[in-house]
Amino acid sequence: MADQGRTASSSAKKPDNGQFGEVFDLVKAYATQETIGPLKGIGRKIAWGLSGAIALSMGLFFISLGLLRLVQVKLPRLARGAWSWAPYGIVFVFCVLVTAFALSRISKIEKELN
Repeated sequence: MADQGRTASSSAKKPDNGQFGEVFDLVKAYATQETIGPLKGIGRKIAWGLSGAIALSMGLFFISLGLLRLVQVKLPRLARGAWSWAPYGIVFVFCVLVTAFALSRISKIEKELN
């Protein structure tokens, strides 16, 4: 009689291995859903952001190069002699202004989002 009580209580304490497998699968599926899914979405956004940044950088580079050549051709006095640095200074100021404008827009958008 005492043996029956022990076997009944010991079998009640033993968990079912099938339940552990289900719980493990459930936790694994949840972790995958909550980590892999958002990472894929972030990866797409990062890829689009990087491609846009590269395109804008190349565009600014070519516009700046065109502005430099325009100043050198249309203002030949600035392109020669002691003032030969002036076209580069003009283009540098242009790039600083474009960068300042872009940064002001970024901060304005961040304020609107918060």
